[in-house]
Amino acid sequence: MTQALDTLTAQLLDAAKAAGADSADAMAVRGTSMSVDVRGGTLEEAQREESTDIGLRVFVGQRSAIVSASDTSSRTVDEMATRAVAMAREAPENPFAGLAEPAQLARDTDAAALELHDPAEEPSPEALQEDAATAEAAALEVAGVSQVQGSSAGYGAREVHLAASNGFAGGYRRTDRGISCVAISGTGTGMERDYDGDSRIFQSDLRRPEEIGRRAAERAVERSGARRPKTGRYPVLFDERVASTLIGHLLGAINGSAIARGASYLRGAMGEAVLPEGLSLIEDPHRPRATGSRPFDAEGLPTARRAIVENGILQGWTLDLATARQLGLPSTANAGRGTGSQPSPSTWNVSLTQGSASRAELLRDMGTGLLVTSMIGSTINPNTGDYSRGAAGFWVENGEITYPVNECTIAGNLRDMLLSIVPANDARTHLSRVVPSLLVPGMTLAGD
Repeated sequence: MTQALDTLTAQLLDAAKAAGADSADAMAVRGTSMSVDVRGGTLEEAQREESTDIGLRVFVGQRSAIVSASDTSSRTVDEMATRAVAMAREAPENPFAGLAEPAQLARDTDAAALELHDPAEEPSPEALQEDAATAEAAALEVAGVSQVQGSSAGYGAREVHLAASNGFAGGYRRTDRGISCVAISGTGTGMERDYDGDSRIFQSDLRRPEEIGRRAAERAVERSGARRPKTGRYPVLFDERVASTLIGHLLGAINGSAIARGASYLRGAMGEAVLPEGLSLIEDPHRPRATGSRPFDAEGLPTARRAIVENGILQGWTLDLATARQLGLPSTANAGRGTGSQPSPSTWNVSLTQGSASRAELLRDMGTGLLVTSMIGSTINPNTGDYSRGAAGFWVENGEITYPVNECTIAGNLRDMLLSIVPANDARTHLSRVVPSLLVPGMTLAGD
């Protein structure tokens, strides 16, 4: 008989106490995942995984250790506790380690209100194969497509439970359903590829596979005949598909781990402008049907909406308990972890203020420059914010797209880039990172 996850975490805590731990927390995760890949109208690969993973973190004074396993037998639980305590006794002391105080813990959390779990029946492998095959067929119907590199559909369901000796206990369930397609236009050295895909918590929200396949193909065809752009300094418009990477660099720079190490170009920027006036970056872990939502963090603290940047001004760091203690600040309830890893600061759902202009209007206003739709590789200095990435997209002349481009590099400084961004109004609001297309008025392009 399958054990309930709350029973497993309780057993882990009892075993830790019996082995000599002063305090402990335990995590149990049970998951199912399925994926189907189709190529040439036939099934190429199908996978299904089912697992239950458990993790135990123990404290002996201010020394700690963490162990994990995929065997949930009583013998393994006891061995995990014995081994973890022995490891902790040999570990160096960490003055910032430790569980939350009982007064800090989340109480009466309502995970159901977040709509993280789709009650619909798990899709059959045949249904996933049909979705993947439909997307591939739709892509191949588009003139100019030479082949489909791959078409996939998948489903996942996961149950998480966290418990600790400080009195916390809580859990939630999560599902996800996705379809993706990669199409190729041209042949030989003239081949170009592009993609489309969708991933949702609720199957009923998922875009139709025909639409995904067709859009992937259209994008690939639009890239036919790509060439290198001019070298120089030009405005760069980051398409909505890639614009969130810029905000991701900002989030990385204010992560408590980077700040505590002094390895961030924003380490002295608290209370300073990091975005243009009028723009805010809001974190909301309680947004329904969003993948970054959760009722509590990985240390049992209640998650809450907060302004990371308000009217352009940086309001705070992203902190778990350890980095908060190191910096002398309260935790922002942003601890994330897996069964075999220590907690670390993680960001939940974020939304950037959208602009009033459409992407087309920003293209018109930029005159001559680069529209970036995909990027590869990166050279980013976390201490200075110096930024350099390979890019591909479309060259813009007189506000109009003129030809596709590839094999170019865009470079600048993230602090300067973020302070000058102009947002469009095209962000997809169901994503965990709601970020529209972003115009950076001036960057260095290396092309021909």
